[in-house]
Amino acid sequence: MNIIITGASSGVGFEAVLELCLSGNHKVIALARSQDKLTRLLEIALGLNPDCILYPLVFDIVHDDYHDLQQFIQTRFDGKIDILINNAGILVNKPFMDLDETDFVEMLQSNYIGHVRMIQATIPLMAQGAHIVNIGSMGGFQGSVKFQGLSAYSASKAALHTLTECLALELTERQIKVNCLALGSAQTEMLEQAFPGYESPVMAFEMGKYIADFALTGHRFFNGKVLPVAVTTP
Repeated sequence: MNIIITGASSGVGFEAVLELCLSGNHKVIALARSQDKLTRLLEIALGLNPDCILYPLVFDIVHDDYHDLQQFIQTRFDGKIDILINNAGILVNKPFMDLDETDFVEMLQSNYIGHVRMIQATIPLMAQGAHIVNIGSMGGFQGSVKFQGLSAYSASKAALHTLTECLALELTERQIKVNCLALGSAQTEMLEQAFPGYESPVMAFEMGKYIADFALTGHRFFNGKVLPVAVTTP
């Protein structure tokens, strides 16, 4: 499989890349904004499987040139993408009355618009039967418990959830499946930012493995679904 994953420098994205590299059956392009963290990712991946094929690339899904990314993909993947995992994102934890418009813009750009741009840029390169996996949040899942300080973040994730449902319909003729995993807590830096001092029963590597496994097989059973992945609240 030819797989692209964004937000690969830390947390569940980092762990998902390592999981995908273990088998040696996949080529993975890992995107993130930090060269140092991507270098560390490559070192660990090669330590786990010296034969893995991993292409780390510094790329900002909001601001960078997608034409250059498309050329990079065509060179490494011969123009065919099987899986796109949209994991990149940021979080602001601030009471609603303390938020300003730039906070909402930043959340929407990083957690929604950036993924829109990534999907539009990669669809022309996707194989029939490809799978797009958007990484959402229980914070944006309809009917779930909400928490103070996360309104901007949760609203941006809700937009990504709805986009998932819409794209599954629009991409039917291309035979591309689209699903979203609304993640609950996993022990990551982002969790600490959202809930200081809280310890999740789910480790980042466990959630990363779940994401990797779902990306490989979930489209056989689901399409256009926003699936809650949580054992606790938060």
